Amino acid sequence: VQLQASGGGLVQAGGSLRLSCADSGRTFRTYAVGWFRQVPGKEREFIAAISRSGSTRYADSVKGRFTISRDNGKNTVSLQMNSLKPEDTALYSCAADPSTVIGVRTSANDYNYWGQGTQVTVSS
Repeated sequence: VQLQASGGGLVQAGGSLRLSCADSGRTFRTYAVGWFRQVPGKEREFIAAISRSGSTRYADSVKGRFTISRDNGKNTVSLQMNSLKPEDTALYSCAADPSTVIGVRTSANDYNYWGQGTQVTVSS
């Protein structure tokens, strides 16, 4: 599994960005995929995750603004981020959880494979 995150950039508050997490492997569709973010000096924070079957879970801080989705035919998971705020500024990483646990998990320790991250900067 080799995950690659893309789509970050600089955007004004209130704007939108769409992040993508891609993998070339055949097993990607069997994994739950999560998005996490981190700012220097702080712990990695769970943002959203989607299970193999498509069930989703969001952090309270992004609920109603962010939407996670997956396209198994294209081996991609996307994170649509709307109504961005300066506090959303962080390095965003996607990760894959290969376990057979039903649903999604929110701890970074449960995710075995990580992409390199993409920077999101929201200006006020």
